[in-house]
Amino acid sequence: MPRKAFVRETVSLYQAKTNLSALVERASQGATIVITKSGKPKAVLAPLEDTRPLRVPGRGRGKWRVGAEFDAPLPREVEEHFEGPER
Repeated sequence: MPRKAFVRETVSLYQAKTNLSALVERASQGATIVITKSGKPKAVLAPLEDTRPLRVPGRGRGKWRVGAEFDAPLPREVEEHFEGPER
């Protein structure tokens, strides 16, 4: 997926506080905004690369089962397709 072109803009902390919703919307569309205090850069407001939710351990508990044959040896015809020490 090609990256969106970004616009780097500088706004004062006061402007950022006053227009935060609009700045966040512009950042979500690909703009990168530098927030300054007394003319010095202090923070960057940038779009997120990955917005997938975090995984929650244990969420699938009880939704699937491991069969009794899970640890059984593979059939010989399947085993032949794997590399390994000669027997």
